[in-house]
Amino acid sequence: MKPTKLILHTTLFLVTFFTLTVAGVQWLNRDPFNLANFSLGIPYSVSVLFILGCHEFGHYFAARHHGVDATLPYFIPFPNLQSVVNFGTLGAVIRTKSPIPSRKVMFDIGAAGPIAGFVASMIVLVYGFSTLPGKEFILSIHPDYFSQPHPPTGIDLAFGNSILYEAFSALLTNPANQFVPPMTEVYHYPFLCAGWFGLFVTAMNMIPIGQLDGGHIAYTMFGSRHRFISRASFVTLLLIGAPVGGNPFLHRQARSPAGARRISPRRYETLAGLGHLRNPRSLVHPNSVHGDDLIRLTLRSFFLILIAYLHS
Repeated sequence: MKPTKLILHTTLFLVTFFTLTVAGVQWLNRDPFNLANFSLGIPYSVSVLFILGCHEFGHYFAARHHGVDATLPYFIPFPNLQSVVNFGTLGAVIRTKSPIPSRKVMFDIGAAGPIAGFVASMIVLVYGFSTLPGKEFILSIHPDYFSQPHPPTGIDLAFGNSILYEAFSALLTNPANQFVPPMTEVYHYPFLCAGWFGLFVTAMNMIPIGQLDGGHIAYTMFGSRHRFISRASFVTLLLIGAPVGGNPFLHRQARSPAGARRISPRRYETLAGLGHLRNPRSLVHPNSVHGDDLIRLTLRSFFLILIAYLHS
């Protein structure tokens, strides 16, 4: 690798680490421009980088295993912007630098990332639920939390729940003798926030549209028919998201005692679908994926989306 390329990868990684750490401090309702608070955001930044790194290196090592030349991950930082939900990054990508010899190879490369990222997200969630701090942690952020459960100051959001998140919460915590944060407070807990974010990104990435991993996998499974699947998925996302008004990044719930705004996967999916709806067929030899692979990947994709995305 050329030294200039290595410098670029390293610089992007370090800048992303910085923007993630700033976001982690903000999730704690602390001043990110006070250097004394910087270390408070590191658990969040390290957790997100671990998940993103596992996802991208899943692609990378699968590509190298099949003899496909690929770059190291390009991490994408995201700066602090007012009125935008800030996770601190726009993710990461790798580039293949040589032709992909067959659909089966593309299948393996495309599936390896979401699987690795999914496992990493579960590890972070398990650790987060297993090491939940006591009530003093939420009181350090909201001193009047239990006398006024939804304070008027600070971030007012609710994360959507999911089957897997709910299952880990039920298995690893005991609400009878410990404080388990509701979905309106999850973002204050760095490992839970990062794990939730990882599940969300994994599920979104499996949508069979364009340059998402799901789009690549759909092409390997269905060939030219992936165009219809991609367009149908895009239209479906538009229809699902259309009734939701207001901020394009947030879904306002009906008025509730919490008065919280809820992060809407539907909106993010719709935005993700605005890219190209096709895959670069010229890179792939027209060998199809075997039938048993199709069955395994269909079930695996459904399983990932079901437990990582569906929310109550």
